[in-house]
Amino acid sequence: MMPNPEWADDVKAESDAHTEAENAPEDDLTGKLFTPGGSFFLHAPETPPALWGSDGDVLWAEGESLILAGPQGVGKTTIAHQLIRARLGLQDSVLGLPVQAGKRALMLLMDRPAQARRAGHRIYGKDDEEYLNEHLVIWQGPPPYDLAKRPEILAAMCEKAGADTVLVDSIKDGAIGISADEVGAGYNRARQKALAEGVQVLENHHTKKAGNNGSEPNTLADVYGSTWITAGSGSVIMLWGEAGDPIVSFRHLKQPMNEVGPFQLLHDHPSGLTTVRHSVDLIDMARIKGVHGLTTTDAASAMFETKKPTAAEKERVRRRLGQLVDKGLLSRRDPENPGDPARWYPAHPGFRQQEAS
Repeated sequence: MMPNPEWADDVKAESDAHTEAENAPEDDLTGKLFTPGGSFFLHAPETPPALWGSDGDVLWAEGESLILAGPQGVGKTTIAHQLIRARLGLQDSVLGLPVQAGKRALMLLMDRPAQARRAGHRIYGKDDEEYLNEHLVIWQGPPPYDLAKRPEILAAMCEKAGADTVLVDSIKDGAIGISADEVGAGYNRARQKALAEGVQVLENHHTKKAGNNGSEPNTLADVYGSTWITAGSGSVIMLWGEAGDPIVSFRHLKQPMNEVGPFQLLHDHPSGLTTVRHSVDLIDMARIKGVHGLTTTDAASAMFETKKPTAAEKERVRRRLGQLVDKGLLSRRDPENPGDPARWYPAHPGFRQQEAS
């Protein structure tokens, strides 16, 4: 294992400085925490500023953490590397969605750093070494202190590294006993401190072995550990498949705004790059349905790959269809008879008349 950066020995002093600041007299701190209510609420952006995403399709929002959850070997670290590479300004997008560039990143490679190193070699292999040395810092192995017991450590490490982005790989290795609510709350405090300092937080995490009855996990309850792990995060993505599979599923379980996906991902292991292999195009489905129109049941069955979509799945699709109507891409026709479903059609003028003639 290569040595950690020279500044590693100074992290405790940096952490102690944070602790000393927290223990300062109340008059020294409380004034810094107040914001006028009108300015705070009335000037909030309608769409969260996206680190990863565009318009309302936000996978990682500024000032909120993103969790990539999944079992071993499904590509969490591979996607995390691509996001960090984009934050370094070395690529524009990940999975077809733009990524906002940052300045400098810290990667806490605590879970199998040798494996993460090999994955990184595939992804950064053609990049300039001097540029990477200047903009990317690696920490190998456990942090100097448990992040849940010393919540100020994460922010202190980022400050010492000069990083505006941090990858925590993975949460369970930064805080021991993450299934306990006390530990989960402590880790969430560490995460929130880093975010408050202006650091953008990306986290790899694990799932329970499977969902209900051994099925693919598709709820926040399927993410391993205390509820405070997901409760404190702005966005949660679930990856699922067998270890080493080139094709895995992608579900956006918790969203800053719109739900993105679900779809299938294709990992190109030799290059270390990931692309969207399959996603449901609702506009194309409406076009194919022609004069019959697209129903929420049809759309949900295709999107969630099931013959019997749940009421929740159909409602999620209904919201997605409504967003396309608002953008002028689809039009909605309400039923003439009670009990019949609403139907959606491509929005360009005369479509139904052309199809019918």
